[in-house]
Amino acid sequence: MKLLIVSGRSGSGKSVALKALEDAGYYCIDNLPLSLTLNVINNHLLKNEDIAISVDARSPHDLENFSAEMEKIRGSVPQAKTLFIDADENVLLKRFSETRRRHPLTNRGLSLRDAIKQERNLLESVRESADLVINTSELTPHELRERIRERVSANKAPNMDIQLVSFGFKHGAPKDADFVFDVRCLPNPYWVPELRDFTGRDEPIAQYLEQSSMVMEYIWQLKVFLTTWIPEFSKQDRSYFTCAIGCTGGRHRSVYMVETLYKHLSKLYPNVSIQHRRLDKA
Repeated sequence: MKLLIVSGRSGSGKSVALKALEDAGYYCIDNLPLSLTLNVINNHLLKNEDIAISVDARSPHDLENFSAEMEKIRGSVPQAKTLFIDADENVLLKRFSETRRRHPLTNRGLSLRDAIKQERNLLESVRESADLVINTSELTPHELRERIRERVSANKAPNMDIQLVSFGFKHGAPKDADFVFDVRCLPNPYWVPELRDFTGRDEPIAQYLEQSSMVMEYIWQLKVFLTTWIPEFSKQDRSYFTCAIGCTGGRHRSVYMVETLYKHLSKLYPNVSIQHRRLDKA
């Protein structure tokens, strides 16, 4: 069986994530005390069902003992993982201002802003120990469901899931990447009029960039860096690793870099995927 503990800040999208997991065949339970999780595991173990259990700030005692309870749980289900759904504070404020739903901690007499900050502090240890963090600040509910499908429910292999992401700095960097690399120092095809309408997936862009010794040096160093450190991350029993590469607009240099690294890393690791944030939104 697979066991996924789902946590995160109120308003970040935990309900959407649980619904996506339910659609993927998980038996989902919202706000179950961790101390009762072992009973649920024993009931479902023989059925070989996948289970997702939500834990959040409504159960502060669970948060205080999260590490100890997770250690007990992993004694029965060694492959148990934690998914944390997050969002920026200003985004959470906007989401709560647009709905009648109340933040659960405002019942203690706190203002909305103070409740959001207190919840962040309560959940900090859970976020730090999470196997996968998804920041939904720039995701629609549909995009979050797709991210869950790609990175959680569809991941059947025991190997670490490696995702390479291209993006444009002027649109904002990914908030859930393990490493972010900046390639804005490299020659920019955008300033060559006949290349502007191509993307980093197209051969004219590749030919242009591969003429530069700086580009070739950057690629070589990235390959050495990633092939050196990905195995070390995998040894930590991590399930997910995200490397983001950004240029100015996210359509040329970063895309080319991700495509080139994918060709290299996919020969070494079975679970490598790519995401082009600006191309996918086009």
